[in-house]
Amino acid sequence: MVMSTVQTRRQEVEQLRREATIKREKLSKSMKEMLDFIREHEQEDCLLVGFSSQKSNPFREKNSCAIL
Repeated sequence: MVMSTVQTRRQEVEQLRREATIKREKLSKSMKEMLDFIREHEQEDCLLVGFSSQKSNPFREKNSCAIL
């Protein structure tokens, strides 16, 4: 029990060390880049501009079964 707790804590410490080395960006910069990307690609987004045909829409309702 004690060994598994020690091992778990060591893994947590190693994970925290890895996370501490990650380069951080300011949120304001990241959000600006994200908005720029969205604006540049909005004409290609089928959810915003629609689909060219009903067959190319993966979200269309499927045909329901009918009993004859």
